Amino acid sequence: MSSREIDGYLRHLAVERGLARNTVASYRRDLRIYGGWLEQAGHAGPASVGAAELAAFQRYLSAERQPALANSSVARVLSTVRGLHRFLAEEGLTETDAARELKPPKLPARLPKAIPIEAVERLLAATDGDEPLRVRDKALLELLYATGARVSEAVGLNVDDLVDAEVVRLFGKGGKERIVPVGSYARAAIEAYLVRVRPQLSSRGTATPALFLGARGGRLSRQAAWVAITEAADRAELGLEVSPHTLRHSFATHLLSGGADVRVVQELLGHSSVATTQIYTLVTADTLREMYTTAHPRAR
Repeated sequence: MSSREIDGYLRHLAVERGLARNTVASYRRDLRIYGGWLEQAGHAGPASVGAAELAAFQRYLSAERQPALANSSVARVLSTVRGLHRFLAEEGLTETDAARELKPPKLPARLPKAIPIEAVERLLAATDGDEPLRVRDKALLELLYATGARVSEAVGLNVDDLVDAEVVRLFGKGGKERIVPVGSYARAAIEAYLVRVRPQLSSRGTATPALFLGARGGRLSRQAAWVAITEAADRAELGLEVSPHTLRHSFATHLLSGGADVRVVQELLGHSSVATTQIYTLVTADTLREMYTTAHPRAR
């Protein structure tokens, strides 16, 4: 079911909020589920329902729908529906926000997946070599682990964002800028790449300020960065699932394990709230408990 209200909300997301096409498509899929339920339940559209009907929709998602949705998917759909009804109220299309009290199911905290320091060392060693793309990949992976940068932040770097030999300027979500130190291993890898490889790659394409370049001389894509990391993990034979975010998680976890203050790690990661960063303290606490249980003679 499509409705004037749903179509208007999707246009608002795409045009006024400027959300990416894939993000809008995700909202559209969620609203297709909602629209189908409205039609099945005999409602004219989202503007015609109240809190009781929305509670019935939540029960449908959680217990009645076939195929059943995971709790995470239920939470996502309900979040989308809440956004729709908030939009309708703000636009004056409904008198009140019927979904204001709609509460998605609580999800268990998902702990970040970090890998041990020795696994990181094996991963980084798997980028050793004199081939141009190996030199570039070593600089990229060393930078990701040294700074905790998101992969989008790393591939978005320009050469001028290397403020000096020891710090880099990263631009996070919403264009928020932060300055992060760069360790000696990453500095050496980046210097080798800048001197030996980047001029060669740059000559293959049009002039670009991008720090990391692809094989054809353009800015390295997120997909290519992902491939570089997964291929290095394969060569290292880690037997672990590794993604670009793995290095960010490992950066935070290893800093906290080494005694870094959580608020310092918050600044380095670019988190707006320390609560987001504190989930990493759960990871280190779990590690400590495991080590204690294994090592202490009266722990079990």
